[in-house]
Amino acid sequence: MQSSFSELEYAAKKKQTRRDRFLAEIDAVTPWSALVAEIEPFYPKGEGRGRPPIGVGRMLRMYVAQQCFGLSDEGIEDALYDSQAIRGFVGVDLAREAAPDATTLLKFRRLLETHGLTCKIFEVIKTHLAEKGLMMREGTIVDATLIAAPPSTKNRAKARDPEMHQTKKGNQWYFGMKAHIGVDAESGLVHAVVATAANTSDVSQTHKLLHGEETEVLGDAGYQGVEKRKENRDNKATWHVAMKRSKRKALPANRLGKLLDKLERAKASIRAKVEHPFHVVKNLFKHKKTRYRGLAKNEAQLFALFGLANLFLARRPLLALQARGAS
Repeated sequence: MQSSFSELEYAAKKKQTRRDRFLAEIDAVTPWSALVAEIEPFYPKGEGRGRPPIGVGRMLRMYVAQQCFGLSDEGIEDALYDSQAIRGFVGVDLAREAAPDATTLLKFRRLLETHGLTCKIFEVIKTHLAEKGLMMREGTIVDATLIAAPPSTKNRAKARDPEMHQTKKGNQWYFGMKAHIGVDAESGLVHAVVATAANTSDVSQTHKLLHGEETEVLGDAGYQGVEKRKENRDNKATWHVAMKRSKRKALPANRLGKLLDKLERAKASIRAKVEHPFHVVKNLFKHKKTRYRGLAKNEAQLFALFGLANLFLARRPLLALQARGAS
């Protein structure tokens, strides 16, 4: 297809922006064909009269761009008209066609939610990374983060989301949900995601975050007593749970106390990898507050977000492998 004048002018610019680099890297490391193959059986075929549906590949790219930039359905539609970089990523040429509108993306997102396809997207990405040798199975780090939900009652139901709850962390109260993840201890990539209300304890979800083949499991002080729970008694892994802050502060100043403190520091340095996916999702992808009502829709979005976060975190080794294969 012949390039338009605006596309040629944009391609000839002297500086590549951070958005250009980011989209180029995501485009290069995403297994598009495998993802399209998962969605295509459920996508409308456009038989009979009426306008044929937009290609599944283009709608998937629009959805990925929406998640990566933390935009609403209307926001990503406007971004397609505003940004040549996003248009190039999605594959829209405004000289020949209009950009997909917000309603079309809404229907696509509901299709993904109805058939559990965001979970399949997450699994396809995880399998892709494992095939590249980036997912190990010896150790898992478990952790959870709070995601705020709108506390306002200025809506049709005149009430807050009934599936969200409040919880206290330190001296601060939070209303929303929790995202629990299991992270590969070697690579720092996410292999399990669970969404619950904010008042659900971290330790109660541990068994859902393990794949069963790990020999070591690490967690912060919120997972104290995890090995004694009924669902974990048959697990043969070695548990490395952080000492409670009060107990650590009370360690004696002798040699034993210093060794125990050094051990806690070593465990904390390994557990730090679990914060990287949270940083990508909450700070880079701007997902600090729930966008939808109910846990099901928000959990579906979390699968997509953490799958894309895995690709972002693994982009450098993936690009290096591609360059090595090309050479």
